[in-house]
Amino acid sequence: MDRVSDLVIGPDGLARCSWAASAPENTVYHDTEWGWPLRTETGLFEHLVLEAFQSGLSWLTVLRKRANFRAGFADFDIARVAAFGAKDVKRLLDDPGIVRNRAKIEASIANARAAADLPDGLSALLWSFAPTGRRKRPRSLADIVAVTPESQAMAKDLKKRGFRFVGPTTSHALMQATGMVNDHLVGCHVHPV
Repeated sequence: MDRVSDLVIGPDGLARCSWAASAPENTVYHDTEWGWPLRTETGLFEHLVLEAFQSGLSWLTVLRKRANFRAGFADFDIARVAAFGAKDVKRLLDDPGIVRNRAKIEASIANARAAADLPDGLSALLWSFAPTGRRKRPRSLADIVAVTPESQAMAKDLKKRGFRFVGPTTSHALMQATGMVNDHLVGCHVHPV
């Protein structure tokens, strides 16, 4: 792959954000999912859980375990995960196919319970924090921020509602992953406008 600034030209001739070239899984994720608007309850809950598990790890580690996370967390069905109990926590702690972190497992269950209690649903709440208006696209990886006023507001509100492992950085990563913000670099073939 050839590098052009913080873009990489792949073997297919397409320019991508350079992080997408680190592994085939990252390339697929970058091209088909990251930054695309996602509004389904299950999809948003999945990203909320996975972004929390990613904290302190590489995204690739979580991405490679994603199928196992889906199996372990009932395909991220909010009602089913909200009903998890002590046996499920033990089952997940014994599952070598996921990241086995008790605090994050218990937070995921607590987050499902908090999401199940939202009167208008998780999607309505999360998307209420999406920036309005057109935002300037980053020209380099150095231009991409880890925290924004919107992610700080989202994290504060989620914590107030009983969500855990949802700090401003995790909230911003969730916003990036689910298309609430578009942090594909200028020149990237995904979302070229």
